[in-house]
Amino acid sequence: MTFQVTVQPSGRQFTCDEGETVLGAAIRAGVGLPYGCKNGACGSCKGKVLEGAVSHGKHQEKTLPAAEEAQGLSLFCCAAPQSDIVIEAREVLGAGDFPIKKLPSRVAKIEKLADDVMLVALQLPAAERLQYRAGQYIEFLLKDGKRRSYSMANAPHLDEQITVHVRHMPGGLFTDHVFGAMKERDILRFEGPLGTFFLREESDKPIVLLASGTGFAPIKAIIEHAAHQKTARPMTLYWGGRRPKDLYMHALCEEWTRTLPNFKYVPVISDALPEDGWRGRTGFVHQAVMQDLPDLSAYQVYACGAPIVVDSAQRDFVAQCGLPEEEFYADSFTSEADLAKSSVT
Repeated sequence: MTFQVTVQPSGRQFTCDEGETVLGAAIRAGVGLPYGCKNGACGSCKGKVLEGAVSHGKHQEKTLPAAEEAQGLSLFCCAAPQSDIVIEAREVLGAGDFPIKKLPSRVAKIEKLADDVMLVALQLPAAERLQYRAGQYIEFLLKDGKRRSYSMANAPHLDEQITVHVRHMPGGLFTDHVFGAMKERDILRFEGPLGTFFLREESDKPIVLLASGTGFAPIKAIIEHAAHQKTARPMTLYWGGRRPKDLYMHALCEEWTRTLPNFKYVPVISDALPEDGWRGRTGFVHQAVMQDLPDLSAYQVYACGAPIVVDSAQRDFVAQCGLPEEEFYADSFTSEADLAKSSVT
């Protein structure tokens, strides 16, 4: 059995198989619904069901509270139609431009960027190329059928190798392997490109880039891409970490301030110790943005990192700084531990 999905206000239509999620069918049909994690945690795919009915699979209750679901709101990454439906969603131009592929890759380089951050560079087969937008991610396909998502940390024009930044989560199935057993020339399979977190190039608004921890990876790709495109839009990067060592490419960011016109860099540390000798900004990174830019009504914000940072930024920037809701773009880095918390079915 198949159901028809109609997207408003665009009027685009696609079919969805029984048991298939709305988002999965949209990706298959090349329709650009916004999304991030694909597992009911980040809320990027939230929209409204105007007509018809859906059933929700496992998701985080805080992402779709029962009261919102009662109002017709839906997480399309875990919503399966029960009838033909009409949904309201903001389509993302260009999201379906590049084919999603499953590819083998060879580990070309492993480099420790910090005690708990590893750079992994992947070499594709000679005849293959992965087209993607800076900010998108890939999913590693593990032997047991599980997947792990990592943003590509280099811009598309620098695609001789694809790099990802892996933070060690002790006890984590994939990250323990990366930090303990992985070696150069190992083969990894992945699927991509995925996600709708990328620069909206049709806008001329100034850009705030907000990163926490390894949320820097897709932000780095976006900055490299913008520089390659010679964008004239002002860009300010706010990168937050607990300790100075968490800003594992601090020197590169300082180099950008010297070489890129209209680029500013504001590092922010939340838990500096006396031995760190830190003399820069302290506190929560999203609050540093609010201190510097109390009026965000004319800006676009691209935020990536820990869910608490992304969620706090979205809430406060919109409520207190006048940021238009539709100008906040985010990729919330949810770990398997995050997904296990507060899930409902």
